[in-house]
Amino acid sequence: MSEKISATLYYDIISPFAYLYVKQRQRLKDLDIKPVPILLGGLLRATENIGPAEVAAKRLHLYQFCTWQAEKLGIPFRFPEHHPFLTVAPQRLLLEQNADWEMVERAFDYVWMEGKDPDLSWSEFCTYLSLPAQTPKPENPQVKAALVANTNQAKADGAFGVPTLILNGHPFWGVDTIDWTLEYLARPGMFDEASYVYAGNVPNGLT
Repeated sequence: MSEKISATLYYDIISPFAYLYVKQRQRLKDLDIKPVPILLGGLLRATENIGPAEVAAKRLHLYQFCTWQAEKLGIPFRFPEHHPFLTVAPQRLLLEQNADWEMVERAFDYVWMEGKDPDLSWSEFCTYLSLPAQTPKPENPQVKAALVANTNQAKADGAFGVPTLILNGHPFWGVDTIDWTLEYLARPGMFDEASYVYAGNVPNGLT
């Protein structure tokens, strides 16, 4: 049996596409994927990007598209009572708990199956993760700093949104890159092929 290849998945439970990715991660069975919590808002600011919720037409389009995509994939899906919402506390908690895939998936389920905002129903959220209901929102400076460090590392690794899988130094962003990732695993020299090298060196006509 061959050894699995290590990879990192940067995530924030605010993202419906990260939820759909997590629900399909078994397709990447040859990878040993480490889930790493970040703050999407911080990553967007660091990369001078804006979230889809800040563009009204894009927000409507993407919300309806991910509803359709979940339906096509047969994945249970329900938007929380409002979106976007604050994920600082739950992302810190997942980091503090060194959350494994079971806990990460439960956190996503609370938002995208139960349709809840964990920041507004904290005790219930903690119970849902099999933690004591009285678990406090993390205020440890080391946890806060670690989440910022994760977010900065995501940027350094080439992430500009979530979900982003980092594999052999290559970022694969979005739920629709699972097929691309699988093909890359079958063609590990893909990014050295002439067409990919050319694409990576096309001059920017706006600079």
